[in-house]
Parts: sequence; C-alpha cells; structure tokens
Amino acid sequence: MSEPVIKCENVYKIFGTNAQKMLQESNGNVDAKTFQENGCIVGVNNASFEVSKGEMLVVMGLSGSGKSTLLRCISRLTDATGGKIFIEGQDLLQLNNKDLIDLRRNKMGMVFQSFALLPHKTVVENIAFPLQIKGVKTEDSISKAMDMVKLVGLDGRENYFPRELSGGQQQRVGIARSLAVEPDIWFLDEPFSALDPLIRKEMQDEFLRLQDKLQKTIMFITHDFDEALKLADRIAIMKDGIIEQLDTPANIVLNPATEYVRKFTEEVPREKVLLIKDVMEMSKNNLGDLKVSKDEIIENVAEKILTQEKPVAVIDKNNEIIGSINPIKIINTVFGGRKKNN
Repeated sequence: MSEPVIKCENVYKIFGTNAQKMLQESNGNVDAKTFQENGCIVGVNNASFEVSKGEMLVVMGLSGSGKSTLLRCISRLTDATGGKIFIEGQDLLQLNNKDLIDLRRNKMGMVFQSFALLPHKTVVENIAFPLQIKGVKTEDSISKAMDMVKLVGLDGRENYFPRELSGGQQQRVGIARSLAVEPDIWFLDEPFSALDPLIRKEMQDEFLRLQDKLQKTIMFITHDFDEALKLADRIAIMKDGIIEQLDTPANIVLNPATEYVRKFTEEVPREKVLLIKDVMEMSKNNLGDLKVSKDEIIENVAEKILTQEKPVAVIDKNNEIIGSINPIKIINTVFGGRKKNN
C-alpha cells in the first residue's frame, strides 16, 4: 500500500486566546459547548483521515460545520491548534516559511469560491501569472497557459478580460490558473457555489472530465450533498467540527452512521446514486438471459431488470459474470430507503 498523499492525525483547530491551554487540559476530549463558555470556538474537532493518490475526497457540511477550516489547516493557510498533518510524508506543521512556500508553489493548487482574477489581465495572462511568479520565462508561461486554455475549453477567449466572461467561464480561468503549476494536490473550496444551477452542472461535468484525464489528489469542499454524491470517491460529512462519517457515496446512502447523516440521505434518489455493484449479490444461480454491467447506475437499467422473472447476471468489464441482481432488490433499494409519508 503506497503512502497516503494527505494524512491527518487528531487535528484540532480552536479559535480563542485560551485555545492551546484548554486543548491540553481536555486531553483531546473537546466539548464545543464547554469551550464556547470559556471564550473559544471549535472549528475542527479531532479529525483523522487519509487521502490516497488520485483520490477525490469531498468534505461536506452546512455553513459553520468546519469544512473550510479543515481545508485551511491542511493547506496551512491557518495553523492547526493540535494534531499532525502530513503531505507526502512531510510533517506540514514542522515546515519553515520557505519550505511551506515551496510546497504551496510546487505541489498545491487552490481554487476558491471567489474567482479572484486580475481584472487588468487577459485570460491567458491570468493563467500564466503563477508561473511567472515561479520564475518561468514569459514565453514559456504563455505557451503553458495556452495549453490550459484548451484543456478547460476556453479556446478563442484567451485574449478576453475577466469582465467579458460569464461566471462559469471565469471559474474555468480560475481552475486553469491553479492547474498551470501542475499541482499534485488540488484544494477546491466551494468553487461552483456562486454559479447558477445550469452552469454549475456543466462545471461539475467538466471537472469530472478533467479529473478523469489528470488524476489529481483532490480535496473538494461543498455544502451541496448532490454535488458531493456526483463528484466524490469518498465523502466526509462534518457537523460542529467533527467528521460524522467518512465513506463511499454508496455506503453513506445505504448505511448512514449517525442520525445527522441519515437526515442528509433520506431524500436522496438512490437509483441516481447507486451502481449495480453496490446492491448486487454474489450468487450466480438460475440466471436469466439479460446481463448488466456492475458499473451501471441503477436508474439506467432498472426498467429492464424489473421486466425479468429470473435474477439478472452482473458482469465486469471483461464480460465475466461476477454476481446477480434480483428484480425485488431493485424495488427495495429504490423505495426502501425513502422517508415514510404518514
């Protein structure tokens, strides 16, 4: 097993003058209410997790849940009050300023909710800017920036100024600018939340296309559960600074760990989220003629399966039968998890 790209061990972020002292006295058992009564605000409470190479971890929660604070700790835009954070095995909290700047410039890309484009620079100049800060020659930086323009689908708009672009196009410039430095790790803090729903969906699709091609290690922050389900390899759901559950989208929907997580999942249309492999059985007996892929979204094949009298064969990408799915299982999955109407 390769070393995780990001590793957090018992990370705390507590705001307030007594934060360090109170954390030490609590022996790690931080009660947000008690801390608040003593003038401290708990941002992140005992977060431990790993992110593997090429994985997209989506951290979600409502406003004030601690998700952006956690991201700021991991990028060290803010210093954690306690715990350890490792980036590719390096102890982030032990780095001096010079090493930290080098790490940010060479390993990390960041995209925030505000586009933060330079208004007096064109699209291509905005994208080339972080490369020029690194000392890359103007000619080379413009050439690299043009590659990024093509990558995010802004061909023909490279000489536009930000004010001449739509919100979605401006966000593409922000994404291209963060990718220009070829970061290994990509931090995105609610990058699409300022966009209207149609453009937001378009940007999510574009983002998945980019990730399929680039295979970055990503932490993506959102308050939108549908967005998390669409994008994530795994989801961490936060509440009051605590990670309530960290799991695959399928497991979060099928097996919510807490009442809080269950409330998030109860309205989710399961057939749009779950794949056949998430609900299939290992049995290969008494199968009908129909075969479906393990990676198919249930919604796309439910109708076909429901017309069958026998269990349906589930196949892998080599067309080998690896299990089965029963029509009754589809009915239970789609309707079994819905909130009961009294």
